[in-house]
Amino acid sequence: MAMEQERRAITDPVDVRADEGGLTLGGYAALYETSAEIAGFTERIERGAFTEAVQRDDVRALFNHDPNYVLGRTHAGTLTLTEDARGLRYDVRLPETTWARDLHESIKRGDISQSSFAFRVDEEEWEKGTKATLPVRRIRKVTLYDVSPVTYPAYAQTTVSARALEHAVTDAVAVTEPETAVPVPRYRALLTWFDKAIDWYGGR
Repeated sequence: MAMEQERRAITDPVDVRADEGGLTLGGYAALYETSAEIAGFTERIERGAFTEAVQRDDVRALFNHDPNYVLGRTHAGTLTLTEDARGLRYDVRLPETTWARDLHESIKRGDISQSSFAFRVDEEEWEKGTKATLPVRRIRKVTLYDVSPVTYPAYAQTTVSARALEHAVTDAVAVTEPETAVPVPRYRALLTWFDKAIDWYGGR
């Protein structure tokens, strides 16, 4: 089976600051109760999905999810994760390196403006689709691996687990009339295509 780790990105802006403590950047890695269509299903992150992860997981801040570019880490005290009514926010104190200063400047100029997070779903709930709606995946609890400012928008940073795609196929049809049922082959084709995409991302 393809890897269970998934990625999501949002277009909420990243902000940068310079003060006596050095250079910092931050933004929202995820927003609650926001519907997103992903791989043939609609996904929503429930409030509190990150509560345990924020307290438990040793999360890294990376640039473009690349472990060669570590911006900060929760257990080192250089990355802070905060849940609020809107979603999951991250704030990271940047290392005193040339590439981190360059990243700070690129964000300040607006060349890089999105954030993303890598995670594994630990608890979820699915609702069947109908002839007019896609299946709905509600994410209730996750393990969090990293948060990242990213160069490309959501589509390029989105990966989905094989388990989620299998659910999308299983829950795609909620009506019984043959003439109105959602065509399952279309979802199976999506499953095959995205499974290959996940393998490609995982091999990078």
